[in-house]
Amino acid sequence: MNVEYTGRHYEVTSAIRKEVELGLGKIRKILGDRFEAKAILAVEKHRHKAEITINPRNGPLVGLAQAKDMMIAVSGALDHLEKQAVKYKTKWESKKRSARKSEEVKKWNGHSVPRDGAGAEPRAQTKVGVTEKTAVPVAVHRYPPVAKTTEVHLVRSDEAVAMHPMTLEEAIKEAHFRDRDVFVFRDPKGKVMILHRTRDGKMELIEAP
Repeated sequence: MNVEYTGRHYEVTSAIRKEVELGLGKIRKILGDRFEAKAILAVEKHRHKAEITINPRNGPLVGLAQAKDMMIAVSGALDHLEKQAVKYKTKWESKKRSARKSEEVKKWNGHSVPRDGAGAEPRAQTKVGVTEKTAVPVAVHRYPPVAKTTEVHLVRSDEAVAMHPMTLEEAIKEAHFRDRDVFVFRDPKGKVMILHRTRDGKMELIEAP
């Protein structure tokens, strides 16, 4: 692992190097990425300070800590850096999922499917035949980007309806537990309430009249 060490009023020992590289190895497994790293180790007024910086693809992350002993300071800086790496990965994966959903919506709306002309249904050109010379062009029709008619399906589901009154907090937990996008329940006063999960993952509360 390529780590650049800087010691300020401190001589970097092999034990400290081993500790730093071991911690960075764990962080690399979290991020799944190769990155350059810098470690600045300093002693100021009997306080040992450790600053460890890594540079993954989307920006630097820095871990800082200080203690009476350099090994403890390095361990603290690595812990700080590891927490940042977990947050970084979670945020990056969330952006990837959001981009993937956006791409799927575009495909469904016909943005990425070629058309033969204005108003025509999208289709893909392919050929069928034993050889290239005998192959015959065939038009393969795809589903239209926007359905012309919508058929309604009625499904009775006990999983989407609470059988006894519950508070809003209980209803939210139950909806998450049952993995329902729509959940109907009565509050302690007997009023019918509806929880609805929107496309961005937020829970929306609807009060029935």
